[in-house]
Amino acid sequence: MTRIRRIAGHELRVLVSVGLWAARRRHGVPAGARGFPYARGQAVMMYAFLFVCVVESCGMWVLLRGMPVLHTVVTVLDGYTVVMVLGLHAACVTRPHVLTADALRVRRGAQVDLRVPVEAIARVRRENRFTHPAADGELDLPIGSQTTVTLELDPPVRHVGFFGRPREVRVVRLHAEDGDGLHRALTGALTRERTAPSPVPDPPA
Repeated sequence: MTRIRRIAGHELRVLVSVGLWAARRRHGVPAGARGFPYARGQAVMMYAFLFVCVVESCGMWVLLRGMPVLHTVVTVLDGYTVVMVLGLHAACVTRPHVLTADALRVRRGAQVDLRVPVEAIARVRRENRFTHPAADGELDLPIGSQTTVTLELDPPVRHVGFFGRPREVRVVRLHAEDGDGLHRALTGALTRERTAPSPVPDPPA
């Protein structure tokens, strides 16, 4: 039941993203925060997949015209598939990575939304990686098979997977279209965090 709820929640977020995209709005970027997009790297692939789905839907619509019940069912399913494919890309467009004064919100569409406190980032590196072998304690979020920024965390942060399985993450690799800009912004945030003045102690009683 938990898995069904999580899948339904994901599909709802995807559908909402279509509306946000049409309205040219972004999700979860408050005033004073910076959004870092990442969806451009997958746009060509997603539009190609969408085109294939539309062609297949048109073909099935023609082939099944003589079977009204099956024709209606397949048309509805094909239409929903087209909307979901469009929504998956819309979710990536409308849900960028978000940097606030105290945290980086790392996202990938409607599937991953991980809050990383600035104080937990031990090191940030600007690096282009095209291979991401699975490793314990690492979270890779490539777009178009590429990541551009690597975060090393200490202490680790807790990431909850798509089906609700939690794990501790010490390394996060993510993609940002402006990898240099995100790296500079994070470096500046880390510098401010580590050079912030200590609170003045209370005078002795």
